[in-house]
Amino acid sequence: MALVNAFGVYGIMASWAQGEYWVLAALAALLVVANYVYFSKRAIPAKYLLPGLAFLLVYQLYVMGNTAYVAFTNYGDGHNDAKGPAITQILKTSDRRVEGTPTHPVAVLEQNGQLGFAIVDDGVVKAGTAEQPLAEVAGAASDNNRVTEVPGATILPISEIQQRQADVLGLRVSVSDNPDDGWLRTDNGSTAYTAKSLLDYDEAADTFTNAEGKVYKADPKQGLYVAEDGSSLNPGWRVFVGTDNFTRMFTDSRLQGPFLSVMAWTFAFAILSVLTTFALGLALAVIFNDPRVKGRTFYRAMFILPYAFPGFLAALVWKGMLNRDFGIINNMLLGGADINWLGDGDLAKISILLVNLWLGFPYMFLICTGALQAIPGELTEAGVMDGAGPMRRFWSITLPLLMVSVAPLLIASFAFNFNNFSLIYMLTGGGPNYPGLPIIMGETDILISMVYSVAFESGVKQYGLASAMSIMIFFIVGFISWLGFRQTRKLEEIM
Repeated sequence: MALVNAFGVYGIMASWAQGEYWVLAALAALLVVANYVYFSKRAIPAKYLLPGLAFLLVYQLYVMGNTAYVAFTNYGDGHNDAKGPAITQILKTSDRRVEGTPTHPVAVLEQNGQLGFAIVDDGVVKAGTAEQPLAEVAGAASDNNRVTEVPGATILPISEIQQRQADVLGLRVSVSDNPDDGWLRTDNGSTAYTAKSLLDYDEAADTFTNAEGKVYKADPKQGLYVAEDGSSLNPGWRVFVGTDNFTRMFTDSRLQGPFLSVMAWTFAFAILSVLTTFALGLALAVIFNDPRVKGRTFYRAMFILPYAFPGFLAALVWKGMLNRDFGIINNMLLGGADINWLGDGDLAKISILLVNLWLGFPYMFLICTGALQAIPGELTEAGVMDGAGPMRRFWSITLPLLMVSVAPLLIASFAFNFNNFSLIYMLTGGGPNYPGLPIIMGETDILISMVYSVAFESGVKQYGLASAMSIMIFFIVGFISWLGFRQTRKLEEIM
């Protein structure tokens, strides 16, 4: 508890320093509850429940709540922050040098993962970052008006400055807390000068005006400053957009067709994966459950191997084997055939199903083997006495009893395959891609891989749209699972 309280107090102090007051409140409440539970003699059951509940709150409920919130906003590239920081960034990215201001030898420093500048101003060393304006630094050292040491920060050498050139040249450090005083910027990483914005911001009217007199007004619906000719200033800010992200998937003419195709393939992939893996696993389980088969233990061990091998590594191995030019399947097994397994949409889907069959049948084999061994032998003997043949006994006795145990696992398998991101990403990357779309979307993408593409791989990151898709996936899987479990109850009647 001493360690828990120490880390808790540290988190509270860090949240206070960063202005994350809701995190501070949550940490304080959790810390108070933890101290009450573990120092009280009245909360013995809670001592066992609290850790799990805390992780559930942080890693499940918070994530779900935050995703739901983001789904109703325009959060993404160009709309990453609140309106105030967006205004500051617009001013800083449309600047020019202030005539008559001196040039300072500048040191580029890194502190707590942030880049900053350090200069000597009237014999005083000052340093700042993009978020913190220039301020005097105690204990800093300089030589010939160039800063050589800043406590708690690292002075970057010229070689590293060159490697991070884009970040350094894009850095703006405010001279003071007043934006009208300008900010420091550099063109070469060696010297810095004071710059001010080419735009004039009118706080009362909430408008920007450029040198030509063009006025940009705030549009609260888009989270942008927009001129009458339709041009806008970047970045924008986060705003509430209602259900726009949800309706866009079905109303945007560029996304509607491919999105519906991806959704249909997602259902087909999940359903066919469950059916094929269950059919093969059940067939093998029935065969090797027969005591007349010799070497059953050896064969069962061999069938488990694909399940024991990490799935993402197996997908990469299959990707190499299915390579059109160098894969072992084309070159050796098919005698040098030129089959584009992963580049043709239909063949890529077949390849995914076959690879998933290889990865998934051992699991079904295991659970079916266990379920078969749990079926009382007297029932099979009764079927023999009634004159039922092997197929009749299987369909009327074995399979119904088997489904009572296996049906919930089939529902779980459907949910897993509906979100089987690693197989799609490792094997085909979702490709081949549809041409001319505003986001990267391929013929073998399933909904979850499309969410990843929207959020991270489509050039412009659209977290709001990706979150809306995630919420939709949640409700689809939840509804199908609920429906499946409801139907499973009917199977229990045969018991």
